[in-house]
Amino acid sequence: MFHSRLGCSSISFRHQELAPALRTMKDLGFEEIDLGALPGVCDHVPYSLDPEAVAAVAAEVSASGLRVRSVNGDIGDLNAVLDADARSARTQHLDALLALAAETGARALVLPCGALDHTPVRGLDEDLDTIAGQLVNASERAAGFGVELWTESLHFLRFCWNLERAGLLADRLAGSGVGIVMDFSHITAAGEDVHAYLDRHQGRISHVHLRDAVPGNINLSIGNGAADFAVGLKRLAAEGYAGHFSLELETRDVTHDERPAAAAKAASFITDLI
Repeated sequence: MFHSRLGCSSISFRHQELAPALRTMKDLGFEEIDLGALPGVCDHVPYSLDPEAVAAVAAEVSASGLRVRSVNGDIGDLNAVLDADARSARTQHLDALLALAAETGARALVLPCGALDHTPVRGLDEDLDTIAGQLVNASERAAGFGVELWTESLHFLRFCWNLERAGLLADRLAGSGVGIVMDFSHITAAGEDVHAYLDRHQGRISHVHLRDAVPGNINLSIGNGAADFAVGLKRLAAEGYAGHFSLELETRDVTHDERPAAAAKAASFITDLI
């Protein structure tokens, strides 16, 4: 029904509990999902992830028959200055998310590109060094779980909110094995050009999120914003991008009742472009 490389993030149906959200995506015809594990954004995964919680979520996903491409998680502000106890707690949370990714058969865990704040904690270079170091460390731990580590960058709401900062982070991550997640909505919201983004991240894209936006607003349904999906997807194909795509429809221009139909319409539109 939809392109085999096109999935749907559970964030698209964050207003539902996990089981109904999985059924909704399955009934719409999706075969693959990204699993949202973002406290305060999508609570499909408990923040306190003990082994029993990991097993319960993995079993629920397995029963749905849906494949998981990635787990989209958060372990706190990666440019924060932490004491020993906070570092230990972060490592435990990271390992729990990596265990969940492994148990669900996900290819990767996705982490943010810094705090939900554009202001440096210590300084631009120092913060970027810290974020890169945290991501590289997470990637090394991820390898022990048999999964990859990706970061969504640029992200309009996060520290690496524009092309300049995203590019500087990408430079620091070169050769580390950390993949880059491209999101059309964040590029558009930041007022950046998709060609400039792909020029800066050529050959580095591991996954693509799809949602529409206008400058300053990332929460629009596909077709209601200014993101140039046709140009961006054509460019990705021309450069040999072989990864997958995910509708991350955390939109605020449709009602919850309208959301399934909007997701199906978006999936059909994107399938034609892929």
